[in-house]
Amino acid sequence: MARKTKAPPRIPLSRDRVLRAAVALADEEGIESVSMRRLAQELGVVPMALYKHVDNKDDVLDGMVDVVVGEIAPPVGGPDWKSAIRQRIFLARETLLRHAWAARVLESQANPTPSVMAYMDSTIGIFREGGFSIDLTHHVMHAIGSRIFGFTQELFDDSATTDPDASAAMPPEMAQQFPYIKELVAAISHDQGSVVGSGCDDHFEFEFALDLLLDGIERLRERAD
Repeated sequence: MARKTKAPPRIPLSRDRVLRAAVALADEEGIESVSMRRLAQELGVVPMALYKHVDNKDDVLDGMVDVVVGEIAPPVGGPDWKSAIRQRIFLARETLLRHAWAARVLESQANPTPSVMAYMDSTIGIFREGGFSIDLTHHVMHAIGSRIFGFTQELFDDSATTDPDASAAMPPEMAQQFPYIKELVAAISHDQGSVVGSGCDDHFEFEFALDLLLDGIERLRERAD
């Protein structure tokens, strides 16, 4: 008589397991794929079982943000605020690049989650411990904006510059009406050796803007002394 093999024990459902499954699903298929029904399928449970651990889809989205923000390394201590902020922002950027959907969800949040608040609080702490007044810190946080999480709202769609003939594709009437946009698109498309860097490279543009901000902030900090 053949011996019956025991089925492996089922991993108990928990809030953390639900949220990490949601993050994995969004990473693989996009944030639009995340629904209570689909999450239940991924976890091998009925949809109602999820509601013991999350309130609704909005709660899932908030929790997903907490998971992602929790992956960002903690701030580095020390008096060099500029290096600490720069390092922290680029660590945040690396994290959000692993989760392409996260920036959009962060922007759509009506109220910041505790993890987002803790991240902002520790970032403010870097400026305060670096000798910034509370007033200057307030202005700096407004100036940096979403860059503290490693992303910005871009003015131009980079995909419009990937085609070397993108500027030529602009309708003649638009090119005549908006000559400086045509000139800029043409420069980005064709001049990969421009004086400011290497065409429209997303990482370069982010770093370029961040360094402009930090250099200006440094001058304000020195003037305040």
